Amino acid sequence: LHKAIHSFPTRRSSDLRNLRNDKKGYKYMRFQELAEKRYSCRNFSQRKVEKELVDQIIKAGITAPTAVNTQPVKIFWLNSEKARKNIRQVCNYTFGADTFLVVGYKEAEGWVRSFDQRNFADIDAGIIATHMMLEIEDLGLSTTWVGYFDAPRLQSLYPEMKEYHLIALFPIGYAAEDAAPSDRHFKRKKTEEIVKIL
Repeated sequence: LHKAIHSFPTRRSSDLRNLRNDKKGYKYMRFQELAEKRYSCRNFSQRKVEKELVDQIIKAGITAPTAVNTQPVKIFWLNSEKARKNIRQVCNYTFGADTFLVVGYKEAEGWVRSFDQRNFADIDAGIIATHMMLEIEDLGLSTTWVGYFDAPRLQSLYPEMKEYHLIALFPIGYAAEDAAPSDRHFKRKKTEEIVKIL
């Protein structure tokens, strides 16, 4: 399995356009390149994020799969100057961004597995948030998935959030010229530590 995973040739970001015409390998290699290129950005430039790009990020979340297509999720776009100030009150990790999306889920709307009563609403929210995170990278923007924020305080500021479990805050922007991944980004477990063939 480990050999099979690494048998695909790696390609530079500059080769992505050529992959669009590669009907045989485009989908796999395009995604793999994107996944490897993405990192948690903690330093943004002053360049503003265009509304059209935010619309595409939200669309990526809306089109993501959920259990039985229940879509028990809400995406909150903190777009006003007041909203941006409020975000900075509940989170110290905004990294100079001025565009923020928050993802939450409503447990009552999630699909429940009958065998053990496992509710999949949190999984659905994670899938949707991940699609959004990857779309951000694909659009030439950057972000980091912030989980360390004062969700109860944010919900008190915005009562429309109270019915939702807030799992992700995305500060979004263009990476600063000196932005770089942290050392932790490059630490990966070995394939045999993660995959078990039965």
